[in-house]
Amino acid sequence: VQLQASGGGLVQPGDSLTLSCVASGFTLDSYNIGWFRQVPGKEREGISCINKGDGRIHYEDSVKGRFVISRDIAKNTVYLQMNSLTPEDTAVYYCAADPKLYCTTKTDFYIYWGQGTLVTVSS
Repeated sequence: VQLQASGGGLVQPGDSLTLSCVASGFTLDSYNIGWFRQVPGKEREGISCINKGDGRIHYEDSVKGRFVISRDIAKNTVYLQMNSLTPEDTAVYYCAADPKLYCTTKTDFYIYWGQGTLVTVSS
């Protein structure tokens, strides 16, 4: 099982950016996928997840209304579209996978992690 997160970069406040998480070794209909972010010196924060079966989606309040999680089963890829970015969104973003029944944004829930991609929001 491997996860490859990509798409990070330097953007200005108010910009949009889309992250990708490509899964290999398993299919998206058998694993829940979560997106997390971490600022140096702070705990990793769960922000969104998508259920393996029904594709039901969950967002934390910090990103609700601005971020959109989606998946392409055929490409075995989960996306995180991030809109109206602010400097407070600056972090390393990770995707993670777990086969339990439903997804959650709790870090301890996940057993497989990607390597992270850095998003910097600055003017």
